[in-house]
Amino acid sequence: MAPVIASAVVCAVALLVPPLRWPLAPILVTAVTAWWGWLTVPLLGIVMFDLAVARRVRIAAGCAAVALAANLWGCPATRVWAQERYVSVLFVLLFAVVLGLWLGSRRRLLQALASDVEHLRVEAQLREEAARVAERSRIAAEMHDVLAHRLSLIALHTGVLTTRSATLPPPVAERLALLRATSVEALTDLRDVLGALRAPDTTSAGGVLTPVMREVEELVDEARAAGQHVELTCEGSPERAPTTHRLAVYRIVQETLTNARKHTDSAQVTVLIDYRPPATRVEVTNPAGSPRTDTVGSGYGLVGLRERVAALGGELTAGPAGAGAWRVAARIPHPAAIEQNGTFT
Repeated sequence: MAPVIASAVVCAVALLVPPLRWPLAPILVTAVTAWWGWLTVPLLGIVMFDLAVARRVRIAAGCAAVALAANLWGCPATRVWAQERYVSVLFVLLFAVVLGLWLGSRRRLLQALASDVEHLRVEAQLREEAARVAERSRIAAEMHDVLAHRLSLIALHTGVLTTRSATLPPPVAERLALLRATSVEALTDLRDVLGALRAPDTTSAGGVLTPVMREVEELVDEARAAGQHVELTCEGSPERAPTTHRLAVYRIVQETLTNARKHTDSAQVTVLIDYRPPATRVEVTNPAGSPRTDTVGSGYGLVGLRERVAALGGELTAGPAGAGAWRVAARIPHPAAIEQNGTFT
């Protein structure tokens, strides 16, 4: 029995040490089984299981065929072919191969699923980042239009006043000239820094800028004209809120009305806006309606809205509101220094 134990120990070491498992272990176990027969068949089953897991079924079948064929000239006392032991041996080896194939397929499936999940996670992160970048570019373009329009008005009016500098005191004329030059330089700098962020199709002819500031009432009227049921309630004057807040409110209402059209046909959308200090508030709620299947959204519009609201120091929440309804709410605090003044210009 000592030679059998020594052979089994050597085979076990070859199977347990990773660098020796291929190709030394299959060769060694096949040779030992060819001589010792059914005593070392479990080791051959382990080898065939490992080969089946690695999708080396032909090599596993070759090892089994060589071992069983060579065992005809092996140790007479432990031959597989004696006393019809080959039936149980063949069953053990076949079971090892089938189990190895199943386990190998399961491992590869789990790896593929894990790879797909990781790919989807990375893709989702990239899409969210793209949505944030797009919203930042939209904010920059909007502020470019609004500020450029106001700086143009300042430059225009100071230019008109400088034409009458002869009737003004010299210090006032100098200040007007300085104000006009500064406003023109600021307008040029603003165009250089933010003008590249404008969409190519939004540049008006002749380079003349018009403000992009639109009121929510216009947006709601357009939605109603398209057949959407919208109930709008506004509290406070929009002029009491900063321009950035009004732009954010417009974008939130625009996005939520678009989402409501995509997901429901006849549900009435309720829009509540409060421009009064200490914070600008907007809440849009749409109850459950008839779901639509002919539209597909990207799902990243809210990501951009959160980026916009967060950049203003506010918070946006979106989620179910009970009974199948959906609610989007945002709160953007007013700047403390301007809030004390009570008006925004």
